[in-house]
Amino acid sequence: MDMQNFLSAISQLAEEKGLQHDKVFETVEHALASAYKKEYGKKGQIIKAKINPKTGVTDFWREKLVVDDTMVYIPETMELEGDIKIKEAYRPVEEEINNEEIEEEGEQNRRIKYNPERHVLIEELKNSKLKPGEEMIIPLEQKQGFGRIAAQTAKQVVLQKIREAEKENILEEYKSKEGEIVSGIVQRIEGTNVYFDIGKSLGILPKEEQIRGEFYKEGQRLKLYVLKVDTTPKGPIIILSRAYPKLISKLFELEVPEIGSNQIEIKSVAREPGSRTKIAVASMAEGVDPIGAMVGQRGVRVAAVISELGGEKIDVIEYSDDPAKFITNSLSPAKVIDVKILPKNTGLVIVPNDQLSLAIGKEGQNVRLSSRLTGWKIDVKSDEQLKDEEEELDIDEDKE
Repeated sequence: MDMQNFLSAISQLAEEKGLQHDKVFETVEHALASAYKKEYGKKGQIIKAKINPKTGVTDFWREKLVVDDTMVYIPETMELEGDIKIKEAYRPVEEEINNEEIEEEGEQNRRIKYNPERHVLIEELKNSKLKPGEEMIIPLEQKQGFGRIAAQTAKQVVLQKIREAEKENILEEYKSKEGEIVSGIVQRIEGTNVYFDIGKSLGILPKEEQIRGEFYKEGQRLKLYVLKVDTTPKGPIIILSRAYPKLISKLFELEVPEIGSNQIEIKSVAREPGSRTKIAVASMAEGVDPIGAMVGQRGVRVAAVISELGGEKIDVIEYSDDPAKFITNSLSPAKVIDVKILPKNTGLVIVPNDQLSLAIGKEGQNVRLSSRLTGWKIDVKSDEQLKDEEEELDIDEDKE
């Protein structure tokens, strides 16, 4: 074997597949052992190989498990026409058997069947320090070549092991990226699913995780949220999202360094993908304006996020521990006169009559997002509506 070329091939393969050199060596050794067994071994034998990385010499050996009669059972033998045949022990139905014999048979069934290719009885070993349960190593003769079938077997083993190692690497890498943002290029569109090239693997963007009204075309580059990584018989499947609310948080983390330095904290996000998002932020450092930092000079930071989302509107809200103030801020840009905190986590918001429609929003979107953002049930009324209700209440009381 040309060791220089061999090591070079190993290094190149490991680099191309993103695998560790040791794992590739193990794969090749496993393949060589399979080829040796195919060409020179017998069925049931355990053959292993080890490559010396300095000399390129490959050592082969067999392994046998040292056993005793408590670990295995040996079927009865009978001689038939000069040949030794294996016959399972049996007992005629009419033969009486006692409980001790039944227990002995049950114990036998729990033990594994003795295989001379895999096992060696401790009684057969002389002057050996090996104990039952340990492996006996039997060195094998080195062979320089293998037949076509054995070589093909080795090739298949290498390819299979490399594919398995690749799948494991992808699973580990992207499992650690769950909850993070990746950049992907649209590779193909199948039905309602969009497949993205995200580096070492493909990610799938299902219909329910797409932004409503967003169109995709091959070659388009987008940022995506890694929602989940599942294992399937065909390999890891990486579920991506463009609609998940935390995508907004992660996009702002890329644009706003104050978040990474813990000067600003994102408290909550409420989103209707493709339409509008409200994000609540708080300052964790004195003198830092959370809204100003999120928006950026001349709105450059928030504009970058909006652009990535295809024009989705974003309202940046200042968080407050005071529920009334937080609810007031969340209904921006509507002006609020007063907020009354009621039982059952409800807030009654009073706004000027000309601000009612703005506070509620188109099809109730503004108040709906505010409710999700704050975690409070919000009831919005105009000052005139409240006045009319109070007058009706007074009239009813007078009638009584």
